Amino acid sequence: MLIVSEFWTKLFSFGKAHAVTIYPFIFLKKRQLLDDQTLINHERIHLRQALELGILFFYIWYLIEFGIRMLRYRNFRKAYLMISFEQEAYLHEQDSHYLDRRRYWQFWRYISK
Repeated sequence: MLIVSEFWTKLFSFGKAHAVTIYPFIFLKKRQLLDDQTLINHERIHLRQALELGILFFYIWYLIEFGIRMLRYRNFRKAYLMISFEQEAYLHEQDSHYLDRRRYWQFWRYISK
């Protein structure tokens, strides 16, 4: 479900994202982003990841992996981009049929990077 809310998007992303997924919702910062199919596809990939891992475990893993990457890179943007979930989502966000053929736990391929 897509929800336009600058408040929630800023709150959940520390003001750094245009969209954020908090299962089962995708919060978009601005109404114009409803037309951004690449962004929406990126967030839908996160919905699938959350379902696979179990919603709570997905967010715990996400935060732990971000923390580890922050310690390693000491750079917010680099740490964020190196999260396995983000790597998968960015790599496939322009492929509108990716979720139709995506294998279970595909994010695992990006863990060691």
